[in-house]
Amino acid sequence: MLNFFQRLGRSLMLPVAILPAAAIIVGIANALEALMGEKTIVSQFFFTAGMGILSLMGLLFAIGTALGMSKKNDGAAALSAVVGFFMVTAILKPENVAVFLDMPVKEVNAGFAKIDNSNVFIGIIVGLIAAYLFNRFSDKELPMALSFFSGKRLVPILTAFAAMLLALILLFIWPVIYSGLVSFGEWILGMGPVGAGLYGFFNRLLIPLGLHHALNSVFWFDVANVNDVVNFQKGVGTPGVTGRYMAGFFPVMMFGMPAAALAIYHTAQTEQKKRVAGLMLAGAVSAFFVGITEPIEFAFMFVAPGLFVIHAVLTGLSLFIAAFFQWTAGFAFSAGLIDFSLSLLNPMAHHPMMLMVQGLVFFVLYYVIFRAAIKMFDMKTPGRGEEVMPEVEENTIEHGTGKYSTMAHKIIDGLGGSDNIINLTNCATRLRLEVKDNALIDDHQLKQAGAVGVTKSGRTQAQVIIGTHVQQVADEVERQLEH
Repeated sequence: MLNFFQRLGRSLMLPVAILPAAAIIVGIANALEALMGEKTIVSQFFFTAGMGILSLMGLLFAIGTALGMSKKNDGAAALSAVVGFFMVTAILKPENVAVFLDMPVKEVNAGFAKIDNSNVFIGIIVGLIAAYLFNRFSDKELPMALSFFSGKRLVPILTAFAAMLLALILLFIWPVIYSGLVSFGEWILGMGPVGAGLYGFFNRLLIPLGLHHALNSVFWFDVANVNDVVNFQKGVGTPGVTGRYMAGFFPVMMFGMPAAALAIYHTAQTEQKKRVAGLMLAGAVSAFFVGITEPIEFAFMFVAPGLFVIHAVLTGLSLFIAAFFQWTAGFAFSAGLIDFSLSLLNPMAHHPMMLMVQGLVFFVLYYVIFRAAIKMFDMKTPGRGEEVMPEVEENTIEHGTGKYSTMAHKIIDGLGGSDNIINLTNCATRLRLEVKDNALIDDHQLKQAGAVGVTKSGRTQAQVIIGTHVQQVADEVERQLEH
């Protein structure tokens, strides 16, 4: 079950990765509107283009889920998800539901109006169905007379029938599901700043398991009628409230994590500081500009779990404070300087510069608390005690053609060789693997190759934390595995 949710969380990263494009385009529209002092044809053109992406979030999640959960990331799974998604949304339009249930359109449950191209919940369900059918039937051989429809061609056909069945089931149970999701969303929203703080706390705690992406989808998209990211980008909602499930991350990612990195560097052994500095500086730059914090977090979350709990508490506190004072800014990818700059002209941004003031306070908090905790409890953060940083060989990442070839080769060896690797995918910063036996993985060799950290669950699941260049590494590893 844990593996299922880890894979689902990873799958949701694919559609989320498309959001920065929408944010940039909408940001251009807001900038043009601010410069001209009014809406213009050009600004409306850019705004409509950006909203075109956001209005298709349900479809994008269906495709992303199908690709991420299928065993081969095959286009047939994505096509099947598209077929299934459009069938469900077409069948369950309110005017069609009125015909099926023999009632006036105005009496149809309001939840059916939410089954459209932006419905992330329906997208995830359809994506899971398409992935299951692909995994189960993509290799199926039909009798000779029907052989044209064998294998991958069979999957969209089966998905179409499965979508009809799903639509029939939802016809009767969707009002109950929708009401439950809305009630959950209203409960969280009703908790106000406290709810935002609790979300921030659990968001960080779930990172080691890779489940935070699944939690994020509840608050950032229209799963439980919260839809914080999309509403902020659209510029609809309540100033000071819309964006509260994002705003508090800016002080943590832009200021807190670099401060934690500085504390880890200052408490490292003298002979280790040079090696620790390289890792921490790269992580701090990534966190500040892009909002990617995992290279720093994975450097201490397992060797000093107490620090990670402190980090989760401080994150929750940051979201609570920002929500309490109604300081809001938004992002489409993560809470770094790039997204913060794009959100400044958004009409939903409310006293966003106060988040930078809060960030300075959190820089001091993180540095003082982390440094004191490391010293007081003798925590074995990188560069301390047995947690010495392995020296990365200079040819780990070569320059010129095949830049990541040596690094990929060493990673494959560290994973126990190509025969031990069953499946490889990646998210924003990690390689996610299914292997035959975790015991064959050499953590030290992987870190020598340039990995930040390694996590394992069960006997067959592993994650190798690489950093923001993980896509290039993953592509090279896959190329070498194929050849």
